[in-house]
Amino acid sequence: MQHPLYQQASYLISAPNVNHCPEDSGFEVAFAGRSNAGKSSALNVITSQRGLAKTSKTPGRTQLINFFRCDDERKLVDLPGYGYAKVNVNTKRAWEQSLSEYIETRHALKGLILLVDSRMPPTEIDLTMLDWTLSLELPVHVLLTKSDKLKKGPAQNSLLKFKQLLKEQYPHATVQLFSSLKRQGLEQVWSKLDEWMEYERPVKSKAEPS
Repeated sequence: MQHPLYQQASYLISAPNVNHCPEDSGFEVAFAGRSNAGKSSALNVITSQRGLAKTSKTPGRTQLINFFRCDDERKLVDLPGYGYAKVNVNTKRAWEQSLSEYIETRHALKGLILLVDSRMPPTEIDLTMLDWTLSLELPVHVLLTKSDKLKKGPAQNSLLKFKQLLKEQYPHATVQLFSSLKRQGLEQVWSKLDEWMEYERPVKSKAEPS
């Protein structure tokens, strides 16, 4: 199962700050999350490309704003992972600066995919991201990642708690369970990306061979 647009994603450029980003036009959806929340793995599964976003067992390896071209108008963006304590303080500040500049000034940015580990409650910095995007009126879709590591009951409980939080405080955001390993929730996140990218998938004719 592949998506006709996102499977075409190819590496475009890595930018240390907004001054080095591509032209600010078209449609962009950015992926953000605490280091080790499974951001790179999610991007690889969503695009059906195992090595598109570099995965690492060392959290905090994504230090640049990485752009992936889907077509002439649409891009996916991998933002620096946040909240990892073991990086150099100056490096951490530089990441935060580039992250905030991109999110606050990028006109092409249509939505943010926020990755949160389903096994844990949202961290203070996850909530700060939700507060910040709410103030900017930037739509957010939360992926509760690694849901395959939870049994069905606890996974649903995690989802319901997050839905309640969004209902009470963050009306600009939606949420779903997601597993890169099991490809769980893939169709749902594709639909959200299509909505933000203003992309309509071609409908297969019944007579068309599969």
